[in-house]
Amino acid sequence: MAELKRTALYPLYARYGARTTEFGGWELPLQFSGILSEHEAVRTKAGLFDVSHMGEIRVRGAGALAFLQRMLTNDIARLEPGQAMYTLMCYPEGGVVDDLLVYKMDEDDYMLVVNAANTEKDFEWLKGHLEKDAAALTDDSARMGLIALQGPAAQSILAGLTDAPLDGLGSFRFLRGVRVGGAEVEVLSRTGYTGEDGFELYAANDQLPGLWEALLEAGAGEGLVPAGLGARDTLRFEACLPLYGQELSADITPLEAGLGFFVKLDKGDFIGRGALARQKEEGPPRKLAGIEMIDRGIPRTHYSVHDAEGRKIGEVTSGTQSPTLKKNVGLALIERGFAEPGTEVWVDVRGKLLKAQVVKTPFYKRKRG
Repeated sequence: MAELKRTALYPLYARYGARTTEFGGWELPLQFSGILSEHEAVRTKAGLFDVSHMGEIRVRGAGALAFLQRMLTNDIARLEPGQAMYTLMCYPEGGVVDDLLVYKMDEDDYMLVVNAANTEKDFEWLKGHLEKDAAALTDDSARMGLIALQGPAAQSILAGLTDAPLDGLGSFRFLRGVRVGGAEVEVLSRTGYTGEDGFELYAANDQLPGLWEALLEAGAGEGLVPAGLGARDTLRFEACLPLYGQELSADITPLEAGLGFFVKLDKGDFIGRGALARQKEEGPPRKLAGIEMIDRGIPRTHYSVHDAEGRKIGEVTSGTQSPTLKKNVGLALIERGFAEPGTEVWVDVRGKLLKAQVVKTPFYKRKRG
């Protein structure tokens, strides 16, 4: 078995009581003080996440835009320098290679932030489709780390450590070359994976420990806590943000996952466009739907979903007892005809079919203003 990778913050984990777990080939904190308390802190105050396992791939050169337009589903031409965009990278059959963020650093200079377990696969996929001298690809992942500061108090905490103009920084916008608490932050973006307001800070590995400790010290009076993968998963799940390998995969298309907004069929050709255009015209055979349990039970990943006659119509991709809503809810990829809110379905929970109902998503949406 390959040795697990560790981030530059690993030496600090024990100081904050981290319990670690394997994720995507990395040894990362599952929790610090506890998943439920960390979840609540992010929803009501703030949480700090080490997400340095995420991959960063740079694409530079005069042909960078044309190359990314061919590789990705969203319209990268709409990006301005200082702006980021969510998109997907698909196989010719329409399944998903990965979902990612694209940052337009400057003209002819882009940074792709990809899922940790897919970094090597993504880099090889991109390289395999790159025509000679069209653009330069660099895997920057080993050099760079990433800290996410998320929650209603995130801006207040960060403002005490930087002179950067945070008030004017809109969602999916970013600043470059910012000092935060004495650390050099290469990219400071208003992005996140929790359903809350927040920021993601990209910095060289040698800057991370000082940055981590400065943020925790500055946020101590505002309820900031270190948070792990457990809370990250429950938070993203409540907000219905997809997780690759569960809501998305080589066998699940963006249209089935309800991400058609990020597939711009009118922008020109891209890998997977033909298959996705046909699926849009015909209607996807399956749809990702929210379900809420009526009977007592928790829908878990891979539990099968059935109709009233007991016929299997799909399966749960993610599910838990929502810490915020105190309800047993799940996301399920099911036959299109059963995906309308109000439809009753049955989930096989440990060999027993329990009643559930399709509900609107997201389960949680933060109040703005």
